[in-house]
This record gives sequence, C-alpha cells and structure tokens, in this order.
Amino acid sequence: MKNKKEVISFDDYNHFLTGEITGESVEKVIRWIMMGAQNPSPDNLMKLYINSEGGNLTDAFALMDVMRTSPIPIATVGMGNLMSSSFMIFAAGTLGKRAIARNTSIMIHQFNHDYAGKYHDMKAYAEEIDRINYRMVAELSRTSKLNEVGVITKLLKPSDVWLTAEQLVELGIADYIF
Repeated sequence: MKNKKEVISFDDYNHFLTGEITGESVEKVIRWIMMGAQNPSPDNLMKLYINSEGGNLTDAFALMDVMRTSPIPIATVGMGNLMSSSFMIFAAGTLGKRAIARNTSIMIHQFNHDYAGKYHDMKAYAEEIDRINYRMVAELSRTSKLNEVGVITKLLKPSDVWLTAEQLVELGIADYIF
C-alpha cells in the first residue's frame, strides 16, 4: 500500500462536506457538482473533502446518484470523521480517486431509524427499510472488493464496525492513504 501526498486547495473544484448529512448539506454538494459539470476543471477532476459523523442515509443516496452520473470524476477525501452515511458518500467517489487520511475515525453500521406511527404504517415502512438496506448492500458491493455477502458479514454487522485507514484500502473502499 503506497502512501501519497494529498494537496488541499481552495477553489471551485474543491468542496467540503462537514457536519451532519442533511437535505441542506447534500443540496449544496449537488449544486457544486452541477456547476462544476458546466465548467470543467483544467485537470477534469473535482474533489469532495468529507469530515462527518453521518446523518440521513436517503439524503446521502441522492448525492451518491448525482456523483455516479456526473460527467466529471468526483474524488473523495476522507478526514477527521467518516461515519455512517458519510462513509457511503465517501465510497461512492470515483474509483482510484478515494483518499483517506491516516488518522480518520471510520465507522459503518446497519441502517437505523427512529420511525414511529400506527401499526399498519410501521408495517408498510418495514418494506421500505428492507429496500434501503438492500441499496446499502448493493452500493457497498459496487464500490468495494466485497460481494454482497462480504458486505453484510464484514461491514453491516449487528454492532457498529470501526475500521482503520489500512483496512479501508484492503477492502477496496479507499484507494490510498495520506
């Protein structure tokens, strides 16, 4: 595993996603990607720096879909905290362009939600929970060296899964450590 140097710059082709993953924070990143697609960078790459303890997974899925369909590669750089839904966003970065800082706290876990309501509504929502869980497994399988069974057994265990930067590279979720 080769260590690389990550150069942080401040311009229209770099964006910082920090704090909680919400509709508002995701909207800002989506707008940044769409604006960047209109004016490609000289090196044809945009970098998304992520430091987040996570948040709303369905909002993260919206961003992941935009990242995947962007005509410009989206490099992801994880540092500080890379947890829960921000882990998913990081993994969705362009393959070969996902950098992780050596001292990052990295955690992934099964989907959770505090849904409450009437019995029939909760029963109907259980079907959506199954679909969300399947999307998590499919996305992590697509963005790592793991198949779906590997994702479930190594990443989406009953308890939170904490990883090192080295383990993230070994699993194929990050491409290099800086």
